[in-house]
Amino acid sequence: MATSDTEREQRLTEQRRGLPDSPGVYQFLAEDGSMLYVGKARSIRKRVNSHFSGGETELTRRVTQIEFLVTGSEAEALLAEQTFIKRHRPLFNIRLRDDKSYPYVAISLDEDYPRVYFTRERHRPGRAYFGPFSSAKRVRETLDLLGKLFQYRTCEGPEPGRRSGNPCLDYYIKRCGAPCVNYIGREEYRRNIDAIIDFLSGRYKQVQRSEEEKMEAAAEAQDFERAAVHRDRLASVQSLFERQRVAGASVGTADLIGVAAEGTDANAQVFQVRDGILAERQSFYLENQGERDLSEVAEEFIGQYYAAAPAAPRQLVVGSYLRERAPLLEEALSEQRGSPVEVRIPERGDTRRLRELAERNAKLALDQDRLRREHRRQRRVESLSALREALGMEELPIRIEGFDISNLGPEHTVASMVVFEGGATKKAHYRRFKVRGDGSKAGDTSSGNGARSGPDDFAAMEEILARRMSRYLEQADLSPHESDRDESFASLPSLVVIDGGKGQLSAGIRALRPFTERGVKVISLAKRLEEVFVPGRSEPLQLPHDSEGLKLLQRVRDEAHRFAIEHHRGRRDRAMTGSVFDELRGVGPVRKRALLEHFGSPERFMAASREELEAVPGMPGKLAREIHEQLNRTG
Repeated sequence: MATSDTEREQRLTEQRRGLPDSPGVYQFLAEDGSMLYVGKARSIRKRVNSHFSGGETELTRRVTQIEFLVTGSEAEALLAEQTFIKRHRPLFNIRLRDDKSYPYVAISLDEDYPRVYFTRERHRPGRAYFGPFSSAKRVRETLDLLGKLFQYRTCEGPEPGRRSGNPCLDYYIKRCGAPCVNYIGREEYRRNIDAIIDFLSGRYKQVQRSEEEKMEAAAEAQDFERAAVHRDRLASVQSLFERQRVAGASVGTADLIGVAAEGTDANAQVFQVRDGILAERQSFYLENQGERDLSEVAEEFIGQYYAAAPAAPRQLVVGSYLRERAPLLEEALSEQRGSPVEVRIPERGDTRRLRELAERNAKLALDQDRLRREHRRQRRVESLSALREALGMEELPIRIEGFDISNLGPEHTVASMVVFEGGATKKAHYRRFKVRGDGSKAGDTSSGNGARSGPDDFAAMEEILARRMSRYLEQADLSPHESDRDESFASLPSLVVIDGGKGQLSAGIRALRPFTERGVKVISLAKRLEEVFVPGRSEPLQLPHDSEGLKLLQRVRDEAHRFAIEHHRGRRDRAMTGSVFDELRGVGPVRKRALLEHFGSPERFMAASREELEAVPGMPGKLAREIHEQLNRTG
């Protein structure tokens, strides 16, 4: 055993001896200080020792340091654990496969005419948040349904309406009552918002009763048009509830959790039952790198899910694998909710049937996800094999690089480099270039100042590919541990795809000769007829339009085009919104705003004398002189 391993084991043994026999949170850290795993325990010492008692695992093999935080109870430890997981996202904890934040429905109650909108944040005061939802699609479906039922405004800003003073299309398709032109008053609009809050809160009986009362009141007042609106709304609500009334009245209001785990993958299903109605069904794919058992997966998911939720339910229904952990979950969720939460493990009836249905859905979701991934993998292998055969390559084109040029006149000409590995995008290796057009054929990706007489795609492509080649020659011999190494530029591609025809290919061959000498295949793909041009052949290759190889080339070409256009738009927008202040050296954003406020306009600033610049409040004399010199050179 290496000395370093012996020292590590001795250090960990000493740290384990010093752990307290108290409830709290423990953290396993890697050699670089990153957090590998966060756990909670009734006894930190016993729980940590249990990790090391069963022999070395992938987790314990990488641990170099143990830290801990003592809490007053195990429930407090559970809440603290979720805070650490959310902040550090440890590799071996249960994590959502999609690392984006949860989507929510938000209502701006701090506005006179509240908006109902999609969001991923939930920290603004005066807003009501409902969720989390498992996907953005579910949020938008919910918003669409609410618009049909209760008619809320979708215009942005604290005040409804637009400058024209006329109602928008939403009014005419019965999605908004048009408060902007006073077709609906503030009180009635607020009642619609209250109905939306009741609906999203699961108070379905109250929603139904409220619509019945409004319909009867309008009929008694002989406002038959308004009564018809509430009648249609009531019919829609009742139809929706009947379609979703699969739980039976005995379930009442509860969240039912079903979890399935297999290897490093897991899935959790959340069935939200409100007033006996299945209101929402959420599906979450989880990463289980530590291959934890079902109880640990379920417990960590519940902690993370309700840490993100605005509130926990009054009742939580779980499987028998959480029987021993139910009291702890009850205590932690009750503390988070501020009122008692019951964690149930039903043995019979509708509640058990629904919970088992959630578990079956979790298992089916795992199976379907595995099949989808296997299908995608198989298709990628077929695409690479077809491409190798069509291009006459000896090996599969594992790494493919695609290049494209984007310009609009002589200004802001840019280029993109995209990377596909194993038939899938590798966005961490994408790179952008600004085309210099000054005749340079090598260098890095920094911006140049050379002027171009006009857009020349052939010259631009040759320049960019020459710079790519130069960066490879600089990077190839660097150690992977050196800070200057760029893994993307240091990698040797199997295939280079250029967007264009014969001219672009000729430019590419000239620039990439060292690549071709190393066995790299260079081709171009012309968009008009999807023709593939290869070196040494006057006629293009005509691949069948349904060929998997051609489809892969098209994906590479289209992705390079998208990435180049995105970069081009960014540079053009920045140029359009720039000003003379942006060209000043040694002047930061705060000073620029101060100069603009002092002089009132860029034109007045450009004409300022040195004395006027020195008179700007807080302006150092030396900086004023430097700015004056820059303005003189510019003028």
